Amino acid sequence: MAQMRVLGAGVFILNSSDSQELLLGNNYNGFEVDASVNYTIPVDSKLVAHFTAQNTVFTLDELKKQLGSSPEIKIFESLHPTLIVPLILKNHLNGLLFLGERISTSDNDEGYTPYEKKEIYTMASLAAIAVNNASLVEQSSTDMMTHLKLKHYFFNVLTDKLDEAATSGQNLAVMMFDIDFFKKFNDTYGHACGDYVLQEVAQIIKKSIRYADMASRYGGEEFTVLLNKTNKKNALSVAERIRKNIASHDFFYQGQHMNVTISGGVALFDLEQNPTVSAKVLVDQADQALYVSKRSGRNCITFADAKILESQGKSEEASK
Repeated sequence: MAQMRVLGAGVFILNSSDSQELLLGNNYNGFEVDASVNYTIPVDSKLVAHFTAQNTVFTLDELKKQLGSSPEIKIFESLHPTLIVPLILKNHLNGLLFLGERISTSDNDEGYTPYEKKEIYTMASLAAIAVNNASLVEQSSTDMMTHLKLKHYFFNVLTDKLDEAATSGQNLAVMMFDIDFFKKFNDTYGHACGDYVLQEVAQIIKKSIRYADMASRYGGEEFTVLLNKTNKKNALSVAERIRKNIASHDFFYQGQHMNVTISGGVALFDLEQNPTVSAKVLVDQADQALYVSKRSGRNCITFADAKILESQGKSEEASK
């Protein structure tokens, strides 16, 4: 924004490695978006094909002359960009950068000079590499079926968050969930049905937590959730909301309505009550509470209270 003297900038990027749409989301600054506009651009659109083939930057007027009217052009019209820049790496479009209103430095400012266009295109080439590298990191840390984080990534983040919580005196919670009687979906309807259930449950969990929190596929039909800066009451409320959202969801697969429930366990890092700074120990506590839920009839949530923590401590001592 400073280099090009503009008051705003934004970028459309793929939401995931297998996404079929470029998404704006919250990736903008200095723009007022229209709530009635769906800011997504299909990767198979004529606009994307045009950007990929031309390998240059465009003003909105240039695009309108070359492509005429289209839903994608209307999206950009609502943003009023002064320049649209494709992020291309190896003939593949990784995103679309757009720049906002320019700050005029003279009365004769007639827009971007050829030199400025070349300069911003060079920057865009570097940005395309950065987006691609970020995509590779995303792929290596994400479960491709559920689009949740993988177990190893969850533990890395949890370890860092525990260190921060111990320093700041904040609490954080770990939740573990297991789909009840998951095997019956595979046995009755096939593994494709099991995959469908996993994907639906994953999305319900993700939509039930805050952006600052994180969900992961722990393994098989087990999921973990990290809640930052929370307390026991809020953590149990979120876990119960997830349980209810799944229990009330209409799982519909090949003409069949299926009832799906989960059991859950919640553990809380607390400097006074439970000061463990081990990610594994905290997850094990949530897992211990989960199995109490399983033994209590399933489709319920259990908190890792003092009794559960004491029983886990005895188990650890016995294992030594």
